[in-house]
Amino acid sequence: MAVLGHVDHGKTSLLDKIRGSAVSEGEAGAITQHIGATAVPLDTVSQMAGSLVKPEDFDLPGLLFIDTPGHHSFSTLRSRGGALADIAILVVDVNDSFQPQTEEAIDILKRTGTPFIVAANKIDTTPGWNPQEGAPIQKTYEEQSQRARSKLDEKLYEIIGELSERGFSSDFYWRVQNFQSNIGVVPVSALTGEGIPDLLGVLMGLSQRYMKDEMAIDVAGPGSGTVLEVKEERGFGATLDVVLYDGTIRAGDTIVVGGANDPIVTEVRALLQPRPNAEIRTEKRFDKVEEVRAAAGVKIAAPDLEDAMAGAPVRVVGDRDLDEVVREVEAELADIEVTTEEEGVVVKADTLGSLEAMANALQEAEVPILRAEVGDIAPRDVAVASTAREPEHKVILGFNVDVLSNAEAELEKNDVKLFEDDVIYQLVEEYEDHVNEMKRAQQETILDKIVRPCRFRILQDHVFRQNNPAVVGVEIMSGTIKNNMNVVKWEDGEANRVGQLSGIQENGEDVSSARAGSRVSVAIDGPTVGRQIEEGDELWIELPEKHAKILEQELRDDIPTDELEALSGYLEKHRRRDPFWGK
Repeated sequence: MAVLGHVDHGKTSLLDKIRGSAVSEGEAGAITQHIGATAVPLDTVSQMAGSLVKPEDFDLPGLLFIDTPGHHSFSTLRSRGGALADIAILVVDVNDSFQPQTEEAIDILKRTGTPFIVAANKIDTTPGWNPQEGAPIQKTYEEQSQRARSKLDEKLYEIIGELSERGFSSDFYWRVQNFQSNIGVVPVSALTGEGIPDLLGVLMGLSQRYMKDEMAIDVAGPGSGTVLEVKEERGFGATLDVVLYDGTIRAGDTIVVGGANDPIVTEVRALLQPRPNAEIRTEKRFDKVEEVRAAAGVKIAAPDLEDAMAGAPVRVVGDRDLDEVVREVEAELADIEVTTEEEGVVVKADTLGSLEAMANALQEAEVPILRAEVGDIAPRDVAVASTAREPEHKVILGFNVDVLSNAEAELEKNDVKLFEDDVIYQLVEEYEDHVNEMKRAQQETILDKIVRPCRFRILQDHVFRQNNPAVVGVEIMSGTIKNNMNVVKWEDGEANRVGQLSGIQENGEDVSSARAGSRVSVAIDGPTVGRQIEEGDELWIELPEKHAKILEQELRDDIPTDELEALSGYLEKHRRRDPFWGK
């Protein structure tokens, strides 16, 4: 089972509590250390859970907790086309409820169809809480004051509400009749151990009742696993941290591993497991073992693993045909290939699973992908991104990866924009905001260069000068009046140019433009008041046909309503004479 949740909501503390409790039960060997996983046998689970788990009721050997470095790695843990974990625990801080990574974890669980339960953590922080170390939740709940219970209930109902908004029916686990159609919420404290017996009891019960068949493994067969991480280890070179979910792997076995280019065929030099009770994520000293049986985590040392990918399948060849196993690995990798286009963005992610999740999110957002790969951002990624024809595609989206030092300088030199985040939908949102900003800036530039529509009227008794230039007071009926634009007057269905604006004054001050509703005085070079123009005349800014077309077809949504009104009036007048004008 995998443990997911938002950063700081207590995933690691919860696992540490389970590990610690297992060891404190007095059996030093009760808990087996693995690479990226913790195995807790049935007897130890039973001792920790008390009356909630009776060993005689279960056929399962115990629980294997997969300790993913981050929630996104969960999507890496795949087997037989689905998620590797049979069940997931979604850890939610009762004080914080749903956060960005909780949202993302929910999306992944939905997509992979993985059953899950919610561990509502940090119940001990409820105001007035009276902790009962290691007690089942109902027992500790009864010991609390009415005020503390109400406070906790409020927070738990908030989580149930959040789940409901995302399409999941849920309730306190003891009220759930059918765990296949309802999510059980288990209140826990990773600090005091309250509710942990319940959590273990629910996990064991669910596994036994609904998943016995899915969890059946063939320990005797050739090993199948998934790469969690590719790591350099002193004395061993590139090694693989692997979760073995089926069969057995032995030192000396030939294995096939998914690689960046082609499947890698190599021979296991050594199988390494951490020393008992070593801190699981920072193993520094390993014991060599001759064989490892599923389900377990193991470090594999073998030649030629540099190009292996996190999230890729690992297969022991055994007595099967090598080509057949290579084809099997290729087929599994093909399942998670990302569709790329001739034009688009470059995507880099830390694992195959997160690359796939990124591709799905971008597809939903209708963002094309030019290249998508696992690994850190290198100079060649910048080179590829810089070839994009569209400015909004000169972009690299990096999910949970580093930028190699020699790629930093290339980014600036090639004018390629980099977006980095460890929450997929935030990364996509940042990119979408960038594209919208670019479009807005482009349209503002176009709008600055384009002639804007305007209809205005010469006011009665507001002639200040008859000609050279004519200076008159006007009221702007719709649109925007700008200096240096040509002015037309419609006569007999024709737009006759009468002159050019050479000045605008508002309240005695020179201005370069004025908007609908304003009254301003304007200087017009060309006409004489009383001949070409009269008091009360309706005048228009002359729109070149090309500009009218751009305004109507491309910028309709970017100009104010009154400008749109002026544009429609102008087009209507022209189209009475020529129906295709400006089209």
